[in-house]
Amino acid sequence: MPDSGVRAAKGPRWAHRRRLALNLRSYARPAAGAPPGSVDAMPPRRIETGDGRAALAAVAAGDAPRPVTATAVRYLLQLLVEKAPGNSVEMRVPPFGAVQVIEGPRHTRGTPPNVVETDAATWIAVATGQEHWADAVTAGRIVASGVRADLSALLPLRP
Repeated sequence: MPDSGVRAAKGPRWAHRRRLALNLRSYARPAAGAPPGSVDAMPPRRIETGDGRAALAAVAAGDAPRPVTATAVRYLLQLLVEKAPGNSVEMRVPPFGAVQVIEGPRHTRGTPPNVVETDAATWIAVATGQEHWADAVTAGRIVASGVRADLSALLPLRP
C-alpha cells in the first residue's frame, strides 16, 4: 500500500480518522494534467429555469415534498446571486443553502460581518413578493445583522 502520509493509528477506534484524512486528500488533488498546486473543484449545480419555476409552483400549491422545497429555495438563491454577485453578505436558508452576495469587502474566515438568515417558507415568500422584507424582519422571521444586510432593494426576485 502506498504511503498516504497519514500516520497509522492503532485499533478500530482510529479507523474513521484514517478514512477521513484519505477522503479529504482525494478532494484536494489536482486533476490530471492540471498545473501543480491547483485544485480541481466542481462548480455548484445550476438549476434550470423550468425546474425552478416548477418547484416554486409546487410550493405555492402547498404540501411540497422536502426535495421540491429545497429546489425552490436554491433556485431563488441562485437568482439572488445572479442579481447581486459579490462576497460581502451571506444569505443563509438552513438547511437548504447559503450564498454570498453584494459587492464589497470579501469575507473569508469565521462568521461573516453581514449575515441574513431565515427559514425556507419566509425566504420563498419574501423572494417572490408575497411578503415584504420589512414585515418579515419586524416579525422576527428574518435575522439580519451588519450594515449591508438589508436586501429589500433586491427583492422581490422575478423567477
